[in-house]
Amino acid sequence: MSQEIEIEFKNLLTVQEYNQLAGDLFSQAETIEQTNYYFETPSFDLKENGSALRIRKKNGTYTLTLKEPHPDGLLETHDKLTEKEFLSWTAGTPSEAPNVIAQLKKMSMDVAALEYLGSMVTFRKEIPYQNTLLVLDKSIYLDTEDAELELEATSKNHGEKIFNSLLENYQIPLRDTPPKIARFFNQKRSL
Repeated sequence: MSQEIEIEFKNLLTVQEYNQLAGDLFSQAETIEQTNYYFETPSFDLKENGSALRIRKKNGTYTLTLKEPHPDGLLETHDKLTEKEFLSWTAGTPSEAPNVIAQLKKMSMDVAALEYLGSMVTFRKEIPYQNTLLVLDKSIYLDTEDAELELEATSKNHGEKIFNSLLENYQIPLRDTPPKIARFFNQKRSL
């Protein structure tokens, strides 16, 4: 099965903080455009389970990802989709995705109840940084734009130390930063 544990730290940024980090650390990094397409049931069953479901389009490929709580971070389960399968999912008829659907069934989730609720476009820059991956994102969704810094690590302790040190060096306050999907749904509810 295609699964991994994601250990990441994230912090929302002001425009000024984003621009400073972009200039200081990411000036040589390529910008990658990706789009997340979000799914949920009408009664928010995924959210109730602390989970999230999305399809990410990146470099012409489509990956369906289910994120679930895990003691060390998030358990991510993936399936690659064809464009036809992607279109089927966004049209409300989920196609075969064996890894994700098996996990959803373990959660007693009704796959047929899943609905496509919208998308978020992210312009991402990535660099290796002190044995971690540092990511600078600018996201656009539902007439909103925000920016965040993410750090992905293989160890929670190492990642937290590097992330906090970086924020301190740039005098960026640690902010409560919900995941992208939560920010998307919060904005959707406010419209």
